[in-house]
Amino acid sequence: MNSQRFRSLATALLLSTGAVALTYPAFVPVAEAAGARPAVAKLLNAAIEDAKSGNTGGANAKVHEAEAVGGLTPGDQAAIDQVKNYISAKSGGGAAGAKAKFNNDYIAGHYAAVVGEDADALRKAGQYDGQSQLLVAQAYYLMGNYSSALRMLSGMGGDQALALRMSAAAKSGDSAAEMQAAEQLIGNGQTKYWTYELTSAEGLRGLTDHQNLDILRLRLDTGMMRNAEDYQTGAELALEFGDNAGALNFAQKGIAAKVLTDARSQRLAGLAQASAAKDVATLAQQAAAAKTGDAMVKLGEKYTGMGKGPDAVNSIKAGIAKGVTDADDAQIRLGQAYLAAGSKSDAIHAFNSVKAGNNQTIAHMWTLYARTSK
Repeated sequence: MNSQRFRSLATALLLSTGAVALTYPAFVPVAEAAGARPAVAKLLNAAIEDAKSGNTGGANAKVHEAEAVGGLTPGDQAAIDQVKNYISAKSGGGAAGAKAKFNNDYIAGHYAAVVGEDADALRKAGQYDGQSQLLVAQAYYLMGNYSSALRMLSGMGGDQALALRMSAAAKSGDSAAEMQAAEQLIGNGQTKYWTYELTSAEGLRGLTDHQNLDILRLRLDTGMMRNAEDYQTGAELALEFGDNAGALNFAQKGIAAKVLTDARSQRLAGLAQASAAKDVATLAQQAAAAKTGDAMVKLGEKYTGMGKGPDAVNSIKAGIAKGVTDADDAQIRLGQAYLAAGSKSDAIHAFNSVKAGNNQTIAHMWTLYARTSK
């Protein structure tokens, strides 16, 4: 993966998760860092400000307001607990002990203490829980110690930890860890991280037109189309490979998205529609003429574009049995056909059989899609 290409994407998506802010003010908005909702975070950060100025009564009152917000989430409660500990430490009560100092130092930006003496004290007190470990990882991240952050995060699977791991991997140049975290986030239902997977694939050297078409097909299916060029290129490449119904799908969705509005786009849509209609009328003739393995695979790709999954599977399997020029490409077509037929397990098996070059990367993405799509 070309990690440099995605640095701005990493920052943008990480910030949108609420997991950790990349630039902190004089004190850290711990409520947001813990994953609290905005309504709760606003009250808790105001409580922190009151506690900093010595107004512990006002701070506790704002915490009570936060607790009164309906439907508290685990992130809300974690933030509330942290702020309570901070207020306790500021008021001199010391009831929270090691936990209070840990949160106090984190909020104040004393990250060296957080990862050192504070974390040690929590371990001794038996209070070194998952949220504390995540804050230690965030502290390492904010200190610029990305390797230690990655070490801390390697066993954590929540979205907050994965988003932070992804950014730490990007900062340290660990492309494999960055992509692994992105794929885990996709598996957790965070579909926006398809941006990484697809942009990574587009950066591969030596992509063929067919491979570029497969990437654009995934962009369309995952809702990651960016502009008119994506729709136009998808339609043109689909026409190039005889997937006329697929070309029409690109064109129609581009028009529906109101990005294909110029005369060229309208002509392209008309050509795709006419070609798709011709396929329907001549499909029996095309099937009879497909005598070679490659021709049968190509016919199967047409069937897939039409949504005729079982016909696509039968045609492509027959073509592979006869012998094909590019076995890996044929397995990708077979996997796509199985998806069209609703057989995800067979699709994954077909994609996993692709073992070489750019085709392997393309097949891996389609495997991920097969595993995570509904």
